[in-house]
Amino acid sequence: MAVATTFDDDALNAAAERLEEVHRLLAAAAGPKRSRVHPDVSQHAQEFFPSSPIMGMDNPIAPPVIVQVVEGVDGGYPEIRAEAWFDWAYEGPPTCVHGGVIAATFDELLGAATIVSGNPSMTGTLTVRYRKPTPLRTPLRIVAKCVGRHGRKVKAWGGIYDGDVLTAEADGLFIEVGQAQFLSIAVGNVDSADPGVMDAMRAEAARVDAASDVHWSGPAPGPEAPPAR
Repeated sequence: MAVATTFDDDALNAAAERLEEVHRLLAAAAGPKRSRVHPDVSQHAQEFFPSSPIMGMDNPIAPPVIVQVVEGVDGGYPEIRAEAWFDWAYEGPPTCVHGGVIAATFDELLGAATIVSGNPSMTGTLTVRYRKPTPLRTPLRIVAKCVGRHGRKVKAWGGIYDGDVLTAEADGLFIEVGQAQFLSIAVGNVDSADPGVMDAMRAEAARVDAASDVHWSGPAPGPEAPPAR
């Protein structure tokens, strides 16, 4: 609503006072920061990135994009299918989804596709082709799938559809990153590492090292029905 209309100062000031009170109440009741760990493919794919601004059900600025896992074509890798509805907050050109939001959506869902395919990896390059304007406030469907790997390099493809019309597509080159290297990246990216998050990542790294000398792996994808927000 805030990006689609205007308000007078009195209304904004009154709302600001109430929001500040809500903030004080929530801040006083808040516990420690939620620990982040690697996605667990035994859970539903919607839970892979719970705080994500794209599909995170715990993130108030996420649309969110609702995802599920489906069988791959002709016995191929499992794939991601998603439904999206981008409201006014995600507008770029008038009535159209912002191109950067489209790119972020592809980055997230192609990454999820590498996870369900058994090839979890981080984005190396992402090439987006904007074929037609993607409309706001319209039911959209998204396909994302892993299309192969060579060594540590994993390739993925995704498409956004308005009905049967492909409005945008993306090719991604993802790089497999070992647990020890990922932990090193996380530690180096923060001035004061959250002990809970770092402990969880160290435990996950130890678990993976015990299970495999090379690749992270897990059980089959979880149930199809997305959780309630």
